[in-house]
Amino acid sequence: MDKLIFRKFSLDIVSFFLIASFSITFIIWIIQAVNFLDLVSNDGHSLNVYFYFVSLNLPKIFSKTVIFVFFISIFYVINKYNNANELIVFWNNGIKKIKFINFILRLSILFLILQLFLNLLIVPKSQSLARDYIKSSNIDFLPKLISEKKFINVVKNLTIFVEEYKKDGVLNKIYINEKINKYKSKVIVAEKGKIIKKDNEFFLRLYNGGITNLSKDNSLTISFSETDYDLSNFSTKTVTYPKMQELESEFIINCFKKFFLKSNSDKKRAIKNSDQEKCENRKLSSISEELYKRLILPFYTLIISLIAASLIIEPKSKYFNKFHKINIFLIGSLIIILSQISLKFFLLSVGMVYTILILPLILVIFYYFLLLIFTKFRLGYL
Repeated sequence: MDKLIFRKFSLDIVSFFLIASFSITFIIWIIQAVNFLDLVSNDGHSLNVYFYFVSLNLPKIFSKTVIFVFFISIFYVINKYNNANELIVFWNNGIKKIKFINFILRLSILFLILQLFLNLLIVPKSQSLARDYIKSSNIDFLPKLISEKKFINVVKNLTIFVEEYKKDGVLNKIYINEKINKYKSKVIVAEKGKIIKKDNEFFLRLYNGGITNLSKDNSLTISFSETDYDLSNFSTKTVTYPKMQELESEFIINCFKKFFLKSNSDKKRAIKNSDQEKCENRKLSSISEELYKRLILPFYTLIISLIAASLIIEPKSKYFNKFHKINIFLIGSLIIILSQISLKFFLLSVGMVYTILILPLILVIFYYFLLLIFTKFRLGYL
């Protein structure tokens, strides 16, 4: 009988969690998708690239909502059971409150594993795929971004100006400025032109104009009657250098060990040469922040589950009973906020690093001990 009761209870929590998390994730995803429209309007990517990129952000958004939604799910279901007097079913079947709390704690371990799986594997992989796809994609939306009497600079080191853009696709009075390096640039002026596509790559066919190569010391001008200007040589202005959130978890852990050991004990750790350079280009603060988010933050799921479970322990005082639900909700919210701001103190000292690493475990032990006292437990109940 106990298994059936707990099965229904856990299904209610999971059902509410899935509905709430997917709803919140979808809302945030839509808002972010609107912000990412710059990939099309400013960076010249196609709609296919845009939808693929924003879709790969779903795992990241979902992972960030897990802790809060899980807390809300337990809080809501227990409160619902309490209002409908369904908690009496547990007590009438001999289920002690500490056993009820232990069940929620075990359930939270499953959500902890889910978060670690998302944070350490799925999210970095999806973010890396999104960045690689942007990096390798063509600026195939460029023709639709060209408009009359506007400077177009959606790709790096290239500016295009068109005096007139006719309906048949013919461009009149074309000005192109290409920056080759710090000291060299190229200016192209043409009477007419037209964008053509060959082998899935775009070219600008220009007529009756001149090419001026400018350098620090001199300049050289060449006239032409017809020439093709290859647009495929240029990359998007979208940032293609991998961010911390896109790097593999194993790499970030190795980088943190390297920095931590070097700064505190002057020891060196062997890392591959390619990874060594990547580590040197990163800051210790950004590495530790990402590692904290992936590895430490999920463990706060345990403590917020215990806080939500303490909703079943009603205070004896009628005055405190009025504010019991509000107090539980506020305590849970404060713990979630603490999990976010504790990162700011992560690198203050070596002792602070270890303190913040074990802080979730300390909170779980302390709060569980309080629950044992309030439930007047016996060893047989555990």
